[in-house]
Amino acid sequence: MNLHSLLQARVAAGRPVRVGLIGAGKFGSMFLSQVPTTPGLEVAVIADLDPERAKAACRQVGWDDARIGRTAFVTTGAEACGRDGVEVIVEATGAPAAGISHARAAIAAGKHIVMVNVEADVLAGALLAEEARAKGVVYSMAYGDQPALTSELVDWARSCGFQVVAAGKGTKYLPHFHGVTPDDVWSHYGLTPEEARAGGMNAQMFNSFLDGTKSAIEMAAIANACDLSVPSDGLLFPPCGVDDLPQILRPKSAGGILEREGMVEVVSSLERDGRPVFRDLRWGVYVVLKAPNDYAKACFKQYGLKTDDSGVYAAMYKPYHLIGLELGISVLSAALRGEPTGQTKSFRGDVAAVAKRQLRAGETLDGEGGYTVWGKLVSAGHSLDIGALPIGLAHKVELIRDVPAGQAVTWSDIVIPDTDAVRVRREMERRAGAVEA
Repeated sequence: MNLHSLLQARVAAGRPVRVGLIGAGKFGSMFLSQVPTTPGLEVAVIADLDPERAKAACRQVGWDDARIGRTAFVTTGAEACGRDGVEVIVEATGAPAAGISHARAAIAAGKHIVMVNVEADVLAGALLAEEARAKGVVYSMAYGDQPALTSELVDWARSCGFQVVAAGKGTKYLPHFHGVTPDDVWSHYGLTPEEARAGGMNAQMFNSFLDGTKSAIEMAAIANACDLSVPSDGLLFPPCGVDDLPQILRPKSAGGILEREGMVEVVSSLERDGRPVFRDLRWGVYVVLKAPNDYAKACFKQYGLKTDDSGVYAAMYKPYHLIGLELGISVLSAALRGEPTGQTKSFRGDVAAVAKRQLRAGETLDGEGGYTVWGKLVSAGHSLDIGALPIGLAHKVELIRDVPAGQAVTWSDIVIPDTDAVRVRREMERRAGAVEA
């Protein structure tokens, strides 16, 4: 509650918080737009494969020539991580392998790292967080993105003495979305391909939001940060509005859909027949909590909290998330408090690459949001038991045998690439182990 006061103290001392941003895409640009109106926060260096594009992004979000002129623009994340005077690195590339490399470079340089790149976090976050702790720097989720906001609600509930029954977010979902490819994604967003191109929208990225992959990645991140369990056979995506959260997201033993208490789940903003859910949570996050005693249960009723029909289960939610516009909270929390806004604690959830159709030996996988695979949330224990290929490594790898539609791709199905990202992932599996969900 005092970040602004702490930042004002840094302004008075003439010591602004200096940031290095890697990736000036949509999320990064939204963060950049807030910098001029946050005195004491400065972006010292921006790394992007195309520095001129990054400068154009700065102009588009309102930076003047003077601010652009005193900012360094470089082509590699390694350059940003090695920059003197930078306290916090923001990794916003969205590329899992690059994210792992940049996080390790920042940690080695003694800089705090804010991981917008949740794909990299789910792939190897347990190891990266461990390395950051050993180095005495902060490894943090990105505030404004749904995993960090959900983690905040979980922390609030537990700090108040409540048991967390369920936590997660909302999204637009129908079962057939798992098979959608970039060729037909725009019709589900009410856009033509031409309109999407004019808006600079990436079909594969937006398809990952639709086909369930992004939801699986974000729920794995929440499970790993909050010590929550994952469903045994993937997310259920129940249609559910905010008023029904405590009724639906309670254990089966109490009349709900959960296998047990303490799980992650995503709620759909669409009924299964395509009708919109009343008071949906498409853009928001939630936590379902349980009254620890009759007195707390009575208080739920007295203060108008929506509960299930027993009055025991209740929900709190945040209806929107503003992604990069809120990212400054993570940066300032790391620099001024030495605290993350959510952080991987253990390896509980993973995201397996599942065949969208019959795949043949010799084909090349095209990763998150593509034509070949989608990401399914599984427990870490199950993932390791079957040797599942993580979705974050299912890009530009060749199959050496057929994989039926709906089946998880395994390490034994592919030519395993000799890359740093693969080595880091394998090392995390060996060191972290799996905590059965």
